[in-house]
Amino acid sequence: MSTVSELMRLDGRRALVAGGAGHIGATAAETLAELGASVAVCDADGERAQAVAGRIGGIAVPADLRGEDGTRAAVRKVAAELGGLDVIVHAAALVGSASLPGWAVPFGEQSVEAWDEALRVNLTSAFVLVQEAQDALAASGHGAVVLFGSIYASVGPEPALYEGTSMANPVAYGVSKGGVLQLMRYLASELAPRVRVNAISPGGIERGQPADFRRRYEERTPLGRMATEPDLKGAIAYLASDLSAYVTGHELVVDGGWTAR
Repeated sequence: MSTVSELMRLDGRRALVAGGAGHIGATAAETLAELGASVAVCDADGERAQAVAGRIGGIAVPADLRGEDGTRAAVRKVAAELGGLDVIVHAAALVGSASLPGWAVPFGEQSVEAWDEALRVNLTSAFVLVQEAQDALAASGHGAVVLFGSIYASVGPEPALYEGTSMANPVAYGVSKGGVLQLMRYLASELAPRVRVNAISPGGIERGQPADFRRRYEERTPLGRMATEPDLKGAIAYLASDLSAYVTGHELVVDGGWTAR
């Protein structure tokens, strides 16, 4: 019988982290590397991807995940360089703080162009990524996909959080993340039994938001604080490793109790 420590290890496994230069993606890449995996950091920002890869001893694969051809080519490149694929983490996302025109603005001003961009980055790229990687994952014997949802895939935003700040909660963010969760359920059924597919839905992560926003958020959260990136490490380790060998189609919510109320 394997020990918990043995089940957690990813020695010899090969992982691709999409959006690996971002806050959550870099945390995922670091976690997988700490557990022994060989990690490819895939991101449109090649310079930041290289910085993350250099820090963890991985490889950087610049790719604009908005494009189908580039996304498929990135998967093929990683599988060739690493000799296969065991783990896919999709952490690429257009978030509420993005400066895209027609995005983080009142609902009546949100644009179709921003909506399309969000769905392309947050949802379509995950579909393309896993579709291209499915054969390599199935051949691995330990195929695992970890997608990132959000609390806003399950609940609506609270407008009072944003009053008096420059922040906003674009409708396409929650819609795209709701799509990610349904994609997870579909893939968990479609790719079983050789590939497991699960999702992590974080709550709000502290990144220097305005003080009023943080105070309101913390007052609303049972654990009394916003999340930090290290709060996600346990969830990533669990779903990427054999600790969760009999878990698929599951949304692991890491929100300090936000959705419990």
